[in-house]
Amino acid sequence: MPPPKLPSKGPEVIDLTGPSTVLATARTHPPQTQQPRSALQPHLVARKLVIKNLRPATAAKSDASSVDTYYDRIYTDLDAALACIFDGRPVVQPMERLYRGVEDICRKGDAAALAERLRRRCEEWLSGPDMFGGIFARFRSSGSRSSSTTTTTATTMASADPHSEPMDEEGDRLLREVLKAWKVWSEKMLVVRGLYSYLDRSYLMLQGGGEGGKGKQGINEMAIAQFKKAAFGSSSSKTPSLADHAQVVLRAICRQVNYARSADERADDAVLRESVSVLRICGVYGRLFEPAFLADSHAYFERFATEVSSACGLKEYIAAVARQLDSEMTRCDAFNFESTTKRQLLADAHQVLVKQYADKLLDGGSVAKLLADQDVESMRALYDMLKLSGLQKRLKGPWERYIRDAGAAIVGDASRVDEMVVRLLELRRALDVVIRDAFGRDDVFSFSLRESFSHFINDKQGGAASSWNTGTSRVGELIAKHIDMLLRGGLKTLPESLRSGVKERAEAERSGVASTGDEDAELDRQLDLALELFRFVDGKDVFEAFYKRDLARRLLLGRSASQDAERSMLAKLKVECGASFTHNLEQMFRDQELAKEEMASYREWLAGTGREGESRGSDIDLTVNILSAAAWPTFPDVRVQLPREVLDPINRFDAYYKSKHTGRRLTWMHNMAHCVLRARFDRGPKELLVSAPQAAVLMLFNDVEPAEGSGERDNQTAGVLSYEQISHSTGLQGAELDRTLQSLACGKARVLTKYPKSRDVAPTDTFRVNRAFTDPRFRVKINQIQLRETRDENRSTHERVAADRQFETQAAIVRIMKSRKTMAHAQLVAEVINQTRKRGAVEAAEIKANIDKLIEKDYLEKDDDGTYTYLA
Repeated sequence: MPPPKLPSKGPEVIDLTGPSTVLATARTHPPQTQQPRSALQPHLVARKLVIKNLRPATAAKSDASSVDTYYDRIYTDLDAALACIFDGRPVVQPMERLYRGVEDICRKGDAAALAERLRRRCEEWLSGPDMFGGIFARFRSSGSRSSSTTTTTATTMASADPHSEPMDEEGDRLLREVLKAWKVWSEKMLVVRGLYSYLDRSYLMLQGGGEGGKGKQGINEMAIAQFKKAAFGSSSSKTPSLADHAQVVLRAICRQVNYARSADERADDAVLRESVSVLRICGVYGRLFEPAFLADSHAYFERFATEVSSACGLKEYIAAVARQLDSEMTRCDAFNFESTTKRQLLADAHQVLVKQYADKLLDGGSVAKLLADQDVESMRALYDMLKLSGLQKRLKGPWERYIRDAGAAIVGDASRVDEMVVRLLELRRALDVVIRDAFGRDDVFSFSLRESFSHFINDKQGGAASSWNTGTSRVGELIAKHIDMLLRGGLKTLPESLRSGVKERAEAERSGVASTGDEDAELDRQLDLALELFRFVDGKDVFEAFYKRDLARRLLLGRSASQDAERSMLAKLKVECGASFTHNLEQMFRDQELAKEEMASYREWLAGTGREGESRGSDIDLTVNILSAAAWPTFPDVRVQLPREVLDPINRFDAYYKSKHTGRRLTWMHNMAHCVLRARFDRGPKELLVSAPQAAVLMLFNDVEPAEGSGERDNQTAGVLSYEQISHSTGLQGAELDRTLQSLACGKARVLTKYPKSRDVAPTDTFRVNRAFTDPRFRVKINQIQLRETRDENRSTHERVAADRQFETQAAIVRIMKSRKTMAHAQLVAEVINQTRKRGAVEAAEIKANIDKLIEKDYLEKDDDGTYTYLA
């Protein structure tokens, strides 16, 4: 019996007229030998194909004519839509329908024709009367009228500003109309791009072209190219040939830049910014605008430099050029100029305004005036301009000349010698501020500053030469006195102009130093500044001599403001000059410590021998400083006859010391001693801090002053001592006595009254105690004469330094010849100068004189050929 037939479903229907054709097949599998068709699904095959609505051939022909009519209607609708868009009217047809029409045309295969049709319609409208056709026609007509007007009024316009000519105004108007046309064109093409976007995406953007893979122009690129051609004409990138109206537009853009440069009321930032944007979008910026703009800017810079340089000095010229360069950079950034334009523009500006006028910018007199006025802002602007042009190193010449001239003027000013160091430090500080704030800490200028200072400080031809005709410079002496002033009086003696400012304090904190707002730190900084000035001095021996004398006075008289500052300065000098330089100075400090130990031992001896009460009963508290003669400087020995009350304790200590240290001899320097006297005046008791000569004079009045209640106090002759009586009783004579009496009777604290009254002391004067003396302080310091250096002391110090320098020169000659045995004259002189430079510069003539002295002493022998031989 045959197998039963399975019920089967009828064949599925395939509709070929639908939007997407899918062939459905029976559920059964096809025979193994049957291959699937390519138009069907790969795994199923239809058993039966049913076609619905099959039309005969005659009907197909009628449908083809209706399709053509459909596409023609689409073209017509698109043209009408373009006309509405260009005229600014609403589009009649729905935009979606028009978009579908563009899609149908592209699917049909007529995309190229549709693109060409769109290009022609856009080009026709862009060159029509509503756009550039009308714009250029109006410009030509207005230009002809302006030309005739200019011709008829040539005599009245001859001296007018060229920017106000009628043609320029028409050019500005044309520029605004072109920008307005660009804005309208961009708005229209935005709508057109939306309408034809299917054409843009499916055809224009997908057309590969050329070896570089560049695509066809899209609608946006086509619109830009058409506007570029209409506004600027067609030109090759290599040989541009602009139409007249294009040249007018470019000149108008350049004029807008000039309006902005001169702050003209016709300047319009929005117009300039939009103009640059249009030029960049159209691709004519670098080819057409940039060369014209740079040429116009070059001419402007030439005019600007000529006018400003002829009418202004250096300061005004620097300010004007700095403002101009800054405005050019700001303008390039604000209006989106390309970086190449900015670079070329600034390079040309520096070439014209800076390099071509370098002689004016580097004029020594003008630069010196800016530095003298401490015009840091102008110097910073000048340095920045020269640095951008690569000329900053040429500023070194005027910089050095100013420093040398200003420094030589300070050093050579004989009327203000006492202010020399302060003025040099003020000059140094002002120059340091210029280097820091104007030159950006340029090492070239820092080095030249040091070289210039060293030059004028050691220049014997420029005023820093000899003092007392000894060949020794006064600069080292005055630096030592400035340091002495700081160590004696502290910061209260420092001029306000040298105190640290805010920036100096901030730098000190950043460098790890304590803030200079602290008094000790500020004093240490001022000592460092003085030491920096000391480094420039070649002759260290003068400084050493005066610093040693001043240190001795400070230690002996107890006038140091800070012991820590004293030891800090000693450590600085040791680092700077070496241990041999500070050996005697360190010994002076050790002697002070040893003297304290000696006095403690002496008091113990007094207590052990039972004489302590005797010492106390005399109401004399004696303190003795025992000094090493080799370490301490020598002071003039002034003979003073001390009162008996003082001599007894001194003789007692002298006997004690000689018994303890056999073989030693004490030389008492009473003129270097200081005392505290208790005095009684009508308005109360006082303690007077005076020197030993002053105390000796005041003690004399104890013997002549009448006692209270004796009735003799009102007598005119009671308690009066003459000049001669004082001289005989104290042993003081001449200038020393005059200085002592003048300090007691003519100073601020007048404890004596002089008759007759005058500022000077004469041998005929008489003196008595000023019973009415008063002072708000209980302990009164009377000007101590030991602190004042006399002219004779100053002269003797310089002469001793000069003599020591000659001995050191001779010692150097012998030392060199002993090691070399024979040397030529030039070599010997050079070697001696090199070895003695640190102590003090010696002239070649002085070296020759010392060689002759050594030859006379048979240390050397001169051969016939001019060489020297050492004699053992």
